[in-house]
Amino acid sequence: MVSAKWSLIFPLLSGVLLWLSLPGGGELWPLLFVALVPLLFLIPGSSVKEAALYGFLFGLVHFLLLLYWIVIVLGRYGGLHWSVAALALLLLAIYLGSYYLIFALAARCIFPVFPAAVVLWLLPALWVGLDWLRGILFTGMPWMDLGYGLWQQTGLIQIADLFGHHGLTWLIVFSNCLAVILLTKKQSPAGAVALLLSSLFVYGGAAVYSRVRVGEVSRALSATGLKTVRVGIVQGNIDQSIKWSPPQQRSTVERYLTLSEQLLTDNPPQLLVWPETALPFYPRKNKNMGLLRDALSRYQTALLTGAPWYEIIDLNGQKKIEFFNSALLLESDGRIGGKYYKNHLVPFGEYIPLKKFLPFLAPVVEAVGDFSPGSIERPLIAGDGRLGVLICFESVFPNLSRQWILAGANMLVNLTNDAWYGKSSAPHQSLAMSVFRAVETRRSLVRSANTGISAFISPLGRVESSSLLFQPYAAAGDVVLLETETFWVRFGYLFAPLCLLAGMVGVVVAVMREKEVQE
Repeated sequence: MVSAKWSLIFPLLSGVLLWLSLPGGGELWPLLFVALVPLLFLIPGSSVKEAALYGFLFGLVHFLLLLYWIVIVLGRYGGLHWSVAALALLLLAIYLGSYYLIFALAARCIFPVFPAAVVLWLLPALWVGLDWLRGILFTGMPWMDLGYGLWQQTGLIQIADLFGHHGLTWLIVFSNCLAVILLTKKQSPAGAVALLLSSLFVYGGAAVYSRVRVGEVSRALSATGLKTVRVGIVQGNIDQSIKWSPPQQRSTVERYLTLSEQLLTDNPPQLLVWPETALPFYPRKNKNMGLLRDALSRYQTALLTGAPWYEIIDLNGQKKIEFFNSALLLESDGRIGGKYYKNHLVPFGEYIPLKKFLPFLAPVVEAVGDFSPGSIERPLIAGDGRLGVLICFESVFPNLSRQWILAGANMLVNLTNDAWYGKSSAPHQSLAMSVFRAVETRRSLVRSANTGISAFISPLGRVESSSLLFQPYAAAGDVVLLETETFWVRFGYLFAPLCLLAGMVGVVVAVMREKEVQE
């Protein structure tokens, strides 16, 4: 084993290798399949304290590198002092890193008790289960789970329509565990056969399924009579620092209209899509809406755009105003044909949890307001398109796209404003996660971002075309409308919680067996 003097280098190395493998860090995706080996190599022979330390250090380094852009969000645009923003990042990384501390402790229990073939299946399940838990506790932070690192490998990621992106994470951790087992455990002939059969089943099954599904979905996408809707996406590239300034409101609408007009001459789209809060004002009675209605009427096209919205609620005779981050579907005559209010709000970005106890964070939401959550009810209708809308951060949560499909959506639209992230890794990571929403649901996904990255994504997860960051952009394309429900939508979404259950059972059994041996 490694001497104590050098042991701390190993979890740090795993954190760096993981960063190098993910979008924004280097995107050397093959490293995903070995990045965890240094960390896992230490765990079998470690003490409880050592395992906890290794897991925590790995998690801390991983999330500090992955989420550094939070300092940009909170410091440059949130109004916090840089030291406070850095402290917020550190505290978040400590919290998120604690999940890997738990994993390391659990893995230490499992390694010596179970046969290698069982360990090979249990540890990936435990990892995925903890990822799922991290994605739901305290509103959830499932940012860039390992499987997302394969977003450009269309031939590998098709199992996402069975088990979601968690299935790819499971496969990656399986590969790392296999390497460590081969390095650290001597195998009996029966054990070696079990490992070989497990590996052949997992890798062979994933490869064959992905290849078959690529062929099947490709044929479905080229079938005659398939319904499509022509969509234009516009990226205005509006500077976040001036976006909400009242004098800029008209020029912002004019810029979006000018970019849109480039698409409305030859083969015009039936639907224009503008980003999250592309209208930097409350549309009710705003004079700039007249300009917008005239343009839509002139070109006879519909528009889906983000905008802040408010409703006056009557509660037992007392009026209350609620604010929403909304997506508005404007018909060609300028009427509002449908609305969606963002369901999953960003804590400390769109609302302040426990605001009474955290008043110093109030400046973070002053620029956009303190919003109330909406709900997913029915898709917005544009021609043959039934639109399931994901606003900004919502594209990170698989269950929201699943809810839209169950509600009848045959197309997903992601409106976002990634200007908050600056020129960081976050916009690239956000695009990567959106790809999996398309594959999991087998729906086309259209992404319109204020400063990028805007894109057309096919049901295979292929990015058919995309914009550059911080550049104006306008593009149109025929978006295919598939209607099938995937296994993941019906049942596969349960894969991750079942992994957590399996991992917990494995830990309990391991602890009980260890106690029996000690007695």
